[in-house]
Amino acid sequence: MTTFTAFTTLADRDAAEALEERLEDLEPAPYGTGVFEIEDGSGRYEVSGYFLEEPDDVVLTLLAVAHGAQPFVISEIPETDWVAHVRRELAPVRAGRFFLYGSHDADKIPEDAVALRIDAAMAFGTGHHGTTSGCLSALDALASEGYHFHNSVDIGCGTAVLAMAAAKLWPEPVLASDIDPVAVETANANVALNDLAGRVSCVEAAGFHHPALEAAAPFDLIFANILKAPLIALAPDMAKNCSESGVVILSGLLNEQAEDVIAAYKAQGFVSKARKEFGEWTTLVMSRS
Repeated sequence: MTTFTAFTTLADRDAAEALEERLEDLEPAPYGTGVFEIEDGSGRYEVSGYFLEEPDDVVLTLLAVAHGAQPFVISEIPETDWVAHVRRELAPVRAGRFFLYGSHDADKIPEDAVALRIDAAMAFGTGHHGTTSGCLSALDALASEGYHFHNSVDIGCGTAVLAMAAAKLWPEPVLASDIDPVAVETANANVALNDLAGRVSCVEAAGFHHPALEAAAPFDLIFANILKAPLIALAPDMAKNCSESGVVILSGLLNEQAEDVIAAYKAQGFVSKARKEFGEWTTLVMSRS
């Protein structure tokens, strides 16, 4: 599925937030918006919107002029065939107590492991990437600390590996969503492979915008292993959909991008709980209290 981004900058935070509010009134409406300070010493703020349909360039130009912003830069994010990225023979991965394996490695499962079968397909999240293994390690650490999450969701689930990991630890149902219908199809296939049908439900949605997610909120555990810009854009919705004692596990960001994401979530009332680098990638754990 092709999506679109629109970015602009301006010098005043109040004006930036006012422009962000106006973006939410557009048709087609963005599935996410965000405001954050650009950490280059300029004192300027970036306003971003993420769309499922191409936004009206004329309308955005008028909004930019009205709010004293630079012209919006609209970019198309093309549909990606993840087969080129992940279809290959994959060695098993150990992340904390979790053991991720393909069908060809079913005889290698350690006796003490929580096993998850993930066969390479057209969705991201086999466990080999530092972002996925980072999220699994963070989940393992929380479980070791004694956490028991009763209402979990995986936003941008890809293969649904994170949702399935939570379902393996605790008996409560887990929700998962992805904007890509192919990813949702792959996620449901993986859920069935791991005998978790009825325990993990995967839906096609942009962020939290789905009746099933809206009915289940607030969540006490939210995964979001996506990218820096969408993570920042989702921060307000994360705050709205996270319970007062909830925890979010965030990844998909390079080490040098972590501070921007932390700042965006702190602005929404989150506090840092843990931060760990896995190669060039960072995984963050943040909580509401």
